[in-house]
Amino acid sequence: MKQNPGRRPSFKYANAVVAAIVTFSAMAGHHVRAAESTLVYCSEGSPGGFDPAQYTTGTDFTANTFTVYNRLVEFERGGTKVEPGLAQSWDVSPDGKTYTFHLRHGVKFQTTAFFKPTREFNADDVVFTFDRMLDPNNAFRKAYPVSFPYFTDMGLDKLIAKVEKVDPYTVKFTLNEPNAPFIQNVAMEFASILSAQYADQLLKAGKAADINQYPVGTGPFIFKSYTKDATIRFDGNPDYWKPGAVKLSKLIFSITPDASVRVQKLKRDECQVMSYPRPADIGPLKSSADIDVPSQPGFNLGYLAYNFERKPFDKVEVRKALDMAINKKAILESVYQGAGQAATAPMPPTQWSYDPGLEASSYDPANAKALLTRAGLPNGFEMTLWAMPVQRPYNPNARLMAEMIQADWAKIGVKAKIVTYEWGEYIKRAHAGEQDSMLIGFTGDNGDPDNWLGTLLGCDSVHGNNFAHWCYKPFDDLVQRGRAATDLNARTKIYTQAQQIFAQQLPFSPIANSTVYQPARKSVVDMRIEPLGYVRFDGVSVK
Repeated sequence: MKQNPGRRPSFKYANAVVAAIVTFSAMAGHHVRAAESTLVYCSEGSPGGFDPAQYTTGTDFTANTFTVYNRLVEFERGGTKVEPGLAQSWDVSPDGKTYTFHLRHGVKFQTTAFFKPTREFNADDVVFTFDRMLDPNNAFRKAYPVSFPYFTDMGLDKLIAKVEKVDPYTVKFTLNEPNAPFIQNVAMEFASILSAQYADQLLKAGKAADINQYPVGTGPFIFKSYTKDATIRFDGNPDYWKPGAVKLSKLIFSITPDASVRVQKLKRDECQVMSYPRPADIGPLKSSADIDVPSQPGFNLGYLAYNFERKPFDKVEVRKALDMAINKKAILESVYQGAGQAATAPMPPTQWSYDPGLEASSYDPANAKALLTRAGLPNGFEMTLWAMPVQRPYNPNARLMAEMIQADWAKIGVKAKIVTYEWGEYIKRAHAGEQDSMLIGFTGDNGDPDNWLGTLLGCDSVHGNNFAHWCYKPFDDLVQRGRAATDLNARTKIYTQAQQIFAQQLPFSPIANSTVYQPARKSVVDMRIEPLGYVRFDGVSVK
């Protein structure tokens, strides 16, 4: 990721400007703001930045997507159903290759310390947003050259032939072939609509990289300031186009990587909502009279990926041996502590087309050792095992899990060195393929099976979310067929076949599907668990 820090205003200067205009911002707009109320969210980590198209994690999306931005279509709060967003309606051609979006009128981009729009949202903003991802010669992309992992992981750079402005409030997408999950895909975070006018201002000033530090959107909250590893501050958007959706005047992210500290802050009412409690903290939190701890089965998967581009992990015998040597039952008991179930497939049981017939290999160190011998490694080998530095819904304690796997592998002669990095660096280096193996996971983004099989294992996703760097043509052909099919039964059969190939080749070891908890103070009203893995504060209030 290339940036131009020498030409970006300092955060110190930006914060001073922000402070000077707080009073003005509070009075801006024609809507009457709800009574002054502040919600503090104890989040687990710092976002990589505020340009959603660049990122892939829930930590990033909670901070940069569902605060500042909107998309053409959006997932309903607390669910996976798609509803109108910045597009009030859309049409699909009979051949399934043309989508025409009819845009909402009267939507305002946010007025901030660094940008004051002179027009409302229109088709130019949609065309700019997608053209930046589609066209390598786009002027803004050339000025600020970054990758768009989700967009390319799902093959949208190859799928979308063109995006055209029909009139100021109509945009037409032409696809190269029918694509069953297209509407779900453009509801995802990477498709957040940017201001073309703001981008043009940055481009002319030679500060294109600022789009990742000083975001402007149409969303429910206005970015005010960010201090890395400390706080992010937002104001409620008084001009938000959804009447009554903004019930907070101020939203503050208190970045708190230590889960035990997050719990203490929640108990002391220093924050009203927290992310990712440890399983051991669930009981004590539930016993608190002032805290609610709702939960639901997670739409997620925690797994251990083997880097197919590095030897000896290109050998299926080695991958299966490593998998067979892991005592997953012990991991479920020690790491998840009853808040998870053993995973066998590359998607959770709550995803349609899930194959319940797949069976995990049993814990069998003796057979694992025999498989290594068959692969020409009777004395084992040395490798790296990466452990995430943060809690995620799919893995509440990656360090402990890594230590348990390290001990299991030592029994078959495999010496694993545990490696970790800061979260943003962890993901960046993993995309580059520096790991031998890594603990990672995924929470579904759009409710479609392609989001698991294509995003995590497709050839288009290598060096993106395919952390196994595995490209296997028989599997990938099925993924492509599944995208083009429109009949649900036909797609289910295709995805079942793909899951069976996965089980045969085992590019990663499924570990667990976890239960998701969302602790909040009882003063918080209408906080919902989002099955797609992020946290939203539109519609939320504090009494």
